[in-house]
Amino acid sequence: MLQKKVLNKLLASAFNVPVKVTYWDGKTEEYGQGQSDIHVTFNKKLDLKRMAKVPTLELAEAYMRRDIEIDGSIQELVKAAYNQSDSFLTDQSGFTGALLSKFTSSHDKETSKEDIQSHYDIGNDFYQKWLDDTMTYSCAYWARDDMTLEEAQIAKVHHILDKLNSQPGKKLLDIGSGWGTLIITAAQDYDLETYGVTLSEEQYNYTIQRVKELGLEDKVHVMLKDYRDIEQQFDYITSVGMFEHVGKDNLAEYFADVAKYLVPNGRALIHGITGQHYGAGVDPFIEKYIFPGGYIPNVVENMTHIMDAGLQLDDLEPLRRHYQKTLEHWTANYHKVYDETVKEYGEQFARMWDLYLQACAASFEAGNIDVMQFLITKGPAGHDLPMNRAYMTARDNNK
Repeated sequence: MLQKKVLNKLLASAFNVPVKVTYWDGKTEEYGQGQSDIHVTFNKKLDLKRMAKVPTLELAEAYMRRDIEIDGSIQELVKAAYNQSDSFLTDQSGFTGALLSKFTSSHDKETSKEDIQSHYDIGNDFYQKWLDDTMTYSCAYWARDDMTLEEAQIAKVHHILDKLNSQPGKKLLDIGSGWGTLIITAAQDYDLETYGVTLSEEQYNYTIQRVKELGLEDKVHVMLKDYRDIEQQFDYITSVGMFEHVGKDNLAEYFADVAKYLVPNGRALIHGITGQHYGAGVDPFIEKYIFPGGYIPNVVENMTHIMDAGLQLDDLEPLRRHYQKTLEHWTANYHKVYDETVKEYGEQFARMWDLYLQACAASFEAGNIDVMQFLITKGPAGHDLPMNRAYMTARDNNK
């Protein structure tokens, strides 16, 4: 009885859209005004102590076990919670301190390797089911609304390389090179000598195979090592979806290493998930099941580390809506192979990834998190760059 009273009070102010909730005793409550398109069913009671400390983890695990079922869009439900000012998702006072102390520890090299491999070494086959043919697992860039996901991912790579104003014959390092699309494109289309570094054996082997098939062994080099062990300098550095993995305590070192690996007046394009507000920077569900060791810094944190590293900002571009759209495409693709995923990996795993993709789309849609591209120079800002931003989108405008 007490648990139902607590949940009733919690859910009464949790969403900014009407939501129907059926409890374990079979009774149904309707919260908000109007007709609800979302029906949440609690098949079992929740652990109230865990709800008080780590609500997203308790709710996510209950959903994974089918203790909670959702009829309707998970994305819309989570967005409605983020958009409600006094929702338990936006009032983090009860668990922010615990999160920061528990989930933001520093990463030594072995821990970083384990964290990366736990996520990316699930197997290439899993990601191939719902990513596009470029195997790009980061925010796409919709230069045109009617682009396919693959076209938008390729456009993102060109957007990055065009922003760098990269010149033929120069050397480029991609920190966290994934399945190799950026370094291969940079070599083929921009005549750059490229180097990729990753801790994922699955990504490393996949990229090596692609490079051999394309006959690019002399121009594209892939390293299976920690980026902190690199001993060369480069004209350009790219890093896409990487700084979220290094941990709060290692962000300063990450940007210092970017500066160390750049030649004087060299440029870097750093693309990653950040936020335009103050908050915990971690989510216990994502930390435990998706990205162990992850931490999302806000813009102020990143800019502080950039300045402390002696780098200067050339350009800053938020791409929040682009990542929302990317995630919506991934979700649609994932739903097409959902039953297949259940057979191969089990229902809890399948439900976990469905929840993760839709909740992230909601988080971007609500502005809870953002993704940004930081164009930075090891030298005076704008050195050797055109005087205005038109060069960055010239490719888009010519189509």
